[in-house]
Amino acid sequence: MDENTPEITDTSEVPDIDAPIETFAPVNVPTQAAEYVEKIDTQNGEQGTTDIFNWANKTDAIKNDLNVEFFLFNRNYTPYTTKLDNELDSQIKSFFLFDAINEITLGAGTGLTVRDYELVESEKDTILRTGLSKVGRAETLIHLIENERADIVEFVEQEHEFKRMKGIIARYSRKDGTGVFYVVKQISAGLQGATAWEFSDGGFRAFKPDFGWKVPADNQVLIIDGDIFIYNQSKFERLFNYDYKKQLLADAKVTEIEKLYKLSFPGDVTLQSLVLEKKKIVNKLQKLEIGAVSQDQAIDYADTMALELMTDDAGAIIIMDGNDLEMFVNLINEDYITSEITGKRYEIKSKKLLGEPEGEPPRG
Repeated sequence: MDENTPEITDTSEVPDIDAPIETFAPVNVPTQAAEYVEKIDTQNGEQGTTDIFNWANKTDAIKNDLNVEFFLFNRNYTPYTTKLDNELDSQIKSFFLFDAINEITLGAGTGLTVRDYELVESEKDTILRTGLSKVGRAETLIHLIENERADIVEFVEQEHEFKRMKGIIARYSRKDGTGVFYVVKQISAGLQGATAWEFSDGGFRAFKPDFGWKVPADNQVLIIDGDIFIYNQSKFERLFNYDYKKQLLADAKVTEIEKLYKLSFPGDVTLQSLVLEKKKIVNKLQKLEIGAVSQDQAIDYADTMALELMTDDAGAIIIMDGNDLEMFVNLINEDYITSEITGKRYEIKSKKLLGEPEGEPPRG
């Protein structure tokens, strides 16, 4: 296939799978980022007032008396309750809490600083902070744990598969139930099959458990009230599929779309909330030229391609869910074509703009 030819796939054969998160080089956008932080914090009434050093000192004094519960969560950010054996108690406290506290208390004497995640890159002697309300997947998990506990089922390997789990959350609280905070770590499963052996007492033997998991020793994410403290930036971003630089640009595109197009959403649904749920759309918005296709052209385009785009009595395009939004974004990005040879309809997955052809156009 010529490199200038659009890569196309038959929409009937393409599964609806979000594209993987992309890696972007550091971008120097302090002014935009500051405006973004101020805007989101104002919208959510977020103060970001947690004094992490004071918190560490107070928690260190009562760390042996705290209650702890554990929740696994999968790639769809569905949480599951789980149990840990009492024999693991000392290891649990060290890996999940003591080390996290020690890094802060020791760092207080060696120049450790807390900086806004949106404004700087991770560097030595720095813990990054962002607002829980900015990280939708993290906020949803905490909401489910705190407000919909009765609906959270217990993890069962035969039903839920450990290899599908993305992370583990330790929920800490005082004996009276106050002072709740969370420690989050990424999961990397070491699955063991029927042919796996273990070495013990000088020889090999069959590995008995269905699977094993080595708890990451590094500190990764700490959530206190409305603040997320980030020890490990790359793992935080992988845990919650979050890249603020891409989201910052997506937010700007959302604002442009709202100005140029009349859209209608059900209930409390907004364009912003749907974009946050669809990583594929966040990725597409990075290069989308807003306004190249008008409202009327998008509606006619959908009709030509026999797509089920709905409008209300006022002429606004109705967006019921993420699938409708994806179709709308594809329309204003001209991502549908009809083959002149077979008459089949396709969704273009990637395309490259060709230059103006030389000479006379071909004659039929």
